[in-house]
Amino acid sequence: MFGKMPTGGPKPQGATLPPPKAPSGVRIEHRIGIPTPPDVIWGLLSDLEGWSRWNPLFPQASGVIRIGETLTVTHAPPGTPPREIHPVVLEWVPNEQLHLRWTELGGLVRVVRYMEIEQLAEQSCIVSNGEIVGGLVGPRVARSQGGLLYKGLRLMNEALKEASEARWGGRCI
Repeated sequence: MFGKMPTGGPKPQGATLPPPKAPSGVRIEHRIGIPTPPDVIWGLLSDLEGWSRWNPLFPQASGVIRIGETLTVTHAPPGTPPREIHPVVLEWVPNEQLHLRWTELGGLVRVVRYMEIEQLAEQSCIVSNGEIVGGLVGPRVARSQGGLLYKGLRLMNEALKEASEARWGGRCI
C-alpha cells in the first residue's frame, strides 16, 4: 500500500501543472498614473544609459535587457550611500514589464525588482514600481530600510511621470 510514488512520465489526461510560485518576501511598491501611451514609458525604462537623466533611485545603469543578462546598476535609495549592484534580467516584455533579480549579504537577502506598465486607455497607464525582498534576513532588512526604499520608489515614479510627459510633448490628455 505505502510504496514509492512514481515520478516523471506522462501526465494523466486533463492534469494541469500548478501555477508558478510567486517570489516570497516583503513587497514594497509605489504606483502612479502616467497620462501617456505605454511605449513612451517603456522607451525611458528600456534606455538604461538614459536613466542618469531622470532616475534618482537608479542614477546609473548599463547592460543589455535580455533574459539572463547581468546589468550594472547604481542603487541609491534616499538617505543611503549609492552602491553598485548586478541584477540579472528575469523577464521583460516591451511596453509592459521589466523584472530583475539580485542577492545581497552572500545570498541572505534576495531581491526581485519589478517595473510594470498597465495600459488603462490609449494614452493612460498605471506604473507599478517595487521590490520583493526575501531570503533568510530579507524581511528584517525590508522592515528596517523599507521607508527609505518606498521614498525612492515614489521619487523614481514621479521623475518617470515627468520625463514621460515631457517626451510625449504636451499631447497628454
